Amino acid sequence: MNEGPPMNPTRSVLVTGGASGIGLAIARDFQALGMRVLIADVNAAVHEVAAGMKDMKGAQPVEAHVADLADESQLLGLAERTRELFGGGCDVLVNCAGVSQKRKGESIAPTEVLTADWERVLRINLTAPFLLSRELIPSMKARKFGRIVNIASRAGRTFSGAAGVDYAASKAGLLGLTRHLGGTYAPFGITVNCVAPGRVETALSSTSSAAVLAAAVQAIPVGRLGRPDEIAAVVAFLASDAAAYLTGACIDVNGGSFMG
Repeated sequence: MNEGPPMNPTRSVLVTGGASGIGLAIARDFQALGMRVLIADVNAAVHEVAAGMKDMKGAQPVEAHVADLADESQLLGLAERTRELFGGGCDVLVNCAGVSQKRKGESIAPTEVLTADWERVLRINLTAPFLLSRELIPSMKARKFGRIVNIASRAGRTFSGAAGVDYAASKAGLLGLTRHLGGTYAPFGITVNCVAPGRVETALSSTSSAAVLAAAVQAIPVGRLGRPDEIAAVVAFLASDAAAYLTGACIDVNGGSFMG
C-alpha cells in the first residue's frame, strides 16, 4: 500500500471491479488516503470485502454495491447510489471492471467469437465506462473538479496473441473514449486518463495456461508479472491534485513489455 500523492480527504471515489485484484488495490489506496470509497462489483462478495476494510486505523468505512455493468438498468442504479451516497456524485471515478473471454485458459480465435460474447465484453469494458462517465460528469462540472481513470490494457495498445479480439477492441476503444472525454471536459477542471497494465498477478491473468504465463514473463524486461498495488499507485497519482495538468493520457505500466 502506498502513501500516495497529496489528496483531499473529503473527496469521494467510485471504483468498479473493486472486489478483487487491481480494483481492490485501488480502493485500498484511496481508503488509506482518507477518501470516501464506494466499491462496485458483480460479485456479491463485494459486501464482505468492504466490511473487511472497515478496521483500517483512521480510515472511513468502505461502501459496497452489487451490479452487473452489462445491464444498463443496474449500471444506472449504481450511478444513482453514488449520487445519493456522496451528495450528488463522486469526485473520482475509476472504471476498472473488465471481462475477458477464454476457452481452457486460451484466447478465442476471432472467427470463433460468438456475437453474444462480443457484445457482453464491449458492454462491460467500454460501454459501462462511457455510461458511468455520462452519468457522473455533470456533478463534477458543477464542482469544477473531477478525475476519471480508465483501466485499459496493453492489449489495447499493441497486438497480444493472449488477448481475445473482443477484449483488445474494447480496451482500444477505451483509449479513444479517454482522449475524447479528456479534451471535452478539461475546461471544467475534469481530467480523464487511463492506465494500461501489462500482465498483472490477478484472477483474470491466472485463467491463462502455464505456458502462456511463462512466455509472457520471458517477454517482460523486468522479468516478472506486475502487482495490483503497482497499478493502484499510478491511479492514485492520476486522481491527485499533482496530476491536474495531465489529461487524455495513457500510462503504460507493463514492466517494459510495450514501449509505445
